Amino acid sequence: MSVATLSETDEVQLVNALVERAHVAQREFEANGSQEIYDNAALAAAWALMDPARNEELATMAVELTGLGNVKDKITKNHRKTLGVLRDIKHSKTYGIISDDPATGITEIARPVGVVGAVVPSTNPVATPTNNVVNALKCGNAIILSPSPKGVAVCEKLLGYIHAEFDKIGLNHDLVQMIPAPVSKIKAQRLMEAVDILVVTGSQNNVHRAYSSGTPAIGVGAGNVTVIVDETADLADAAQKITASKTFDNATSCSSENVLIVVDEIHDTFMAELHKAGGRMLDDANSAKIKASLFQDGGLNRHIIARDIDQVIDVADVKVDDADSARFLLIEGQGIGAEYPESGEKLSLVTTLYRAKGFDDAKRIASQVLAHQGAGHSVGIHTKDDNRARSLGETIPTCRVIVNQAHCFATGGSFDNGMPFSLSMGCGTWGGNSIDDNFNHKHLMNITKIVRTIPSNEPKLDDIFGEYWEKAGK
Repeated sequence: MSVATLSETDEVQLVNALVERAHVAQREFEANGSQEIYDNAALAAAWALMDPARNEELATMAVELTGLGNVKDKITKNHRKTLGVLRDIKHSKTYGIISDDPATGITEIARPVGVVGAVVPSTNPVATPTNNVVNALKCGNAIILSPSPKGVAVCEKLLGYIHAEFDKIGLNHDLVQMIPAPVSKIKAQRLMEAVDILVVTGSQNNVHRAYSSGTPAIGVGAGNVTVIVDETADLADAAQKITASKTFDNATSCSSENVLIVVDEIHDTFMAELHKAGGRMLDDANSAKIKASLFQDGGLNRHIIARDIDQVIDVADVKVDDADSARFLLIEGQGIGAEYPESGEKLSLVTTLYRAKGFDDAKRIASQVLAHQGAGHSVGIHTKDDNRARSLGETIPTCRVIVNQAHCFATGGSFDNGMPFSLSMGCGTWGGNSIDDNFNHKHLMNITKIVRTIPSNEPKLDDIFGEYWEKAGK
């Protein structure tokens, strides 16, 4: 019987068998483990991708199979994201005793979570699974990948390279597996139910299914990055950074700029700088055409999302000034909300622009945009007034405020900021997530605490309530 003709029962049993093999491999990995073994396993998986020849091959396959992004930027993303994760985990203790505090009497011991299930998006079918595998192995876990339908073949190729590296250091292939083709909802659902923990990046439908699977799940929220440019900003610098970020890998990143909010005082000057950098503002007629082409039947046109700029222009049949040097398109926002789809995520070389009377008005617009879509993810600001960044952090429903940076390079970690490298951004309760930071290896280990007695530290009631009683009375 071929895989294509498997019954629902057979598909469930196939996944059960994968998970059981993963459990066996993980228990062996843990029983014979050490920090050195875990570290080498993570390095093996990382080198499977970071070897330059393999990186180019896998990036090329990813673009050919999914039609999303471009090869040059995929190569850069695969390399930098994986290198960044390796930097973050290099000195992290994930085996044995990780802390011992005589003052509290508590000793902490790192323990694996077990078998990780990871749902892989089509936008990043190589970088995301590699980073998930590296993080899982660093903490002594096994992992099973659930690729998108278009990403199956490149995931298979990646696993082949990981297993080849495993052979060099004597590791069990079953530590890293994937759901075999053809991908189906039945297989993916059973994986979600059978593993010990889930990591889900991409479709919000997948995130919601993971949350309802009965398995502890780390899901991430929708992106709809909104960036403010105020009157104090270095406008040329802001234009260059916004363009570099927006156009990277054809805007496949959830962290690329979907909305720009520009204050009136510098609007014309900034738009001139943006034009120099490659941004092209469309007139009303062409804006209407791009919207009609991009937003179709409640979704996004697959012939425009994450495509090269010339294809976007061709499919939408729009007239663009200086088209030969255009890098992305801008349309004016007519409103915010479901009836104005341009106010949401576009996953394409199209950005919506809103004008603001001043910073307070820009902050109001940003809040409205995130209330519609993207709450919890991130906002950006180009400014010389750090108090404005703090104001956003205190009032906007967001887990990250990115200041004077190319947003998609900064949000998921950068070599010149302190964020952990990640392709999965937790959005806190605003985005319906259980985490508010960048997903990283620390989310894939349990910590056992040995608790001993210490000298009693019981306070008197006066120590606790004294100041309150003075104000309010008993």
